[in-house]
Amino acid sequence: MIVVTTIILFAASSARHALFHSTAYDLAIFDQAIYLISQNQTPFSSLMAINILGDHTAFIFYPLALLYKIYPDVHWLLFVQAISLALGAWPSWSLARQAGLNERKSIALAAVYLLYPVVFNVNLFDFHPEVIALPAILAAILAARLDKIFWFCAAIGLILSCKAVLSLTVMMMGVWLLIFEKKRNYGMIAIFFGMAWFLVATQLIVPYFNQGKQHAGVGRYQYLGKSVFEIAINLVIKPQLIAGRVFSADTFGYLVLLFLPLIWWLSPRHLSPLIGALPVLVMNILSDIEAQRDLIHQYSVPIFPFLLTAVIATLADRQKREQYFWRNTRNYLWNQRHWTPKIWHRVSPHFSMKSVKHIWMRRLSIRRIWRWGKSLFLNSSVSKLLILWALLTFLVLAKYGYFWTIYLESMDTWQATRQAIHLVQTKGSVLTDNSLATHLAHRSTIKLLHQVSTEQDLNKFDYVLLNLRHPWHDTKETAMSVTAELKKSPLFKISYEKDDVLLFQKYAIK
Repeated sequence: MIVVTTIILFAASSARHALFHSTAYDLAIFDQAIYLISQNQTPFSSLMAINILGDHTAFIFYPLALLYKIYPDVHWLLFVQAISLALGAWPSWSLARQAGLNERKSIALAAVYLLYPVVFNVNLFDFHPEVIALPAILAAILAARLDKIFWFCAAIGLILSCKAVLSLTVMMMGVWLLIFEKKRNYGMIAIFFGMAWFLVATQLIVPYFNQGKQHAGVGRYQYLGKSVFEIAINLVIKPQLIAGRVFSADTFGYLVLLFLPLIWWLSPRHLSPLIGALPVLVMNILSDIEAQRDLIHQYSVPIFPFLLTAVIATLADRQKREQYFWRNTRNYLWNQRHWTPKIWHRVSPHFSMKSVKHIWMRRLSIRRIWRWGKSLFLNSSVSKLLILWALLTFLVLAKYGYFWTIYLESMDTWQATRQAIHLVQTKGSVLTDNSLATHLAHRSTIKLLHQVSTEQDLNKFDYVLLNLRHPWHDTKETAMSVTAELKKSPLFKISYEKDDVLLFQKYAIK
């Protein structure tokens, strides 16, 4: 299942990229940074105008750069993302087995994990390092339950290296382990390292690499404050600021999307694992960015492991109850055989051998019925329902339909765009739009159309690549004005033009 899913996810993201629907935000940003690290250069993102460590403090980029030393290609990131998402099925299965679920239910839960819409959808949305944390969170929970402290610490380290904000997830996971799982040492380790890394990342690393400024994500909560600590304080002393966001139709719709694929296997008695998901869930609900409240983008990824853990706890409890019921039923039915010898001597004159055979066959039939019922309710029924409901919600909520709709809209310029990209043969600076930048990010300077405003800005680039027939929707007018300016400029010439795809090249390329 893991191998097949990896192949499907990698093929899907690669096809999207090949069809020019991957975007600069965020694939080109990370691709450029990792490429620069692999070339022993400072990972300064020209698209964000900061060192990449000032974005999310994702030190995971440095080991990823080792892959680029083998061969620098963006498909490494797509493959790492695909295999990370698929690998989450392994700790999901292991957690189910550790909780006492039988083999069929455990395999079904692994399938439920792979069919969860976020797993497929986020794979199509470029690349994001937090997908690597998805199996790591499940592995950390499993390691804590199995008392494997080395593997627990390794999983925690991997999670923290993916994104600074995940330190809050680690911290709250520690609270859950400490209070509800009774894992004192593991809970304290997670709380300490989560809190420590959050303070170091937000108060030291991000401001250092971001010219003294707070992380750009703080701007999504401007109505709560201008800094991380101001936002935290206002959440406590000014609850009226968030009441309207929490109790709204937007929030209700988001929660429905989030819980629907697993709704039938969640119980209020077993929702304690969601404590670990609270930081990300609250941030998504309170954000001004609507993209944080859907199943398409990466923002819900850290919630899913705890949601799945809650499902496992519910199913394990139900299985214990069902086993208790069937054990008592078996004992009752088995005890009924004692009446036969006791009364046989009284009724034997009135029974023929045919009647005796009927009595014993009836007893055997009761045993068969019990075994059949146990098999039906404990094994196949729930397992099939898990997979059928997961498949149904996947068909409704997954965005596989993009491959025969929006991903084919620019096919009429596909060949021309490929030819134009191949003509950019140096590492000179490039200006292009959001959908083409991912194919030209292996250079020190690449910018998008909305980041330039004057003719003087245009003169800083060695190449300008535009698709006037299918421009990025936010920069359509900018693309037209830039084209007009470049045609008048004595410094640029058109080195390629076909199907409204234009490549402008500077005469003296550095």
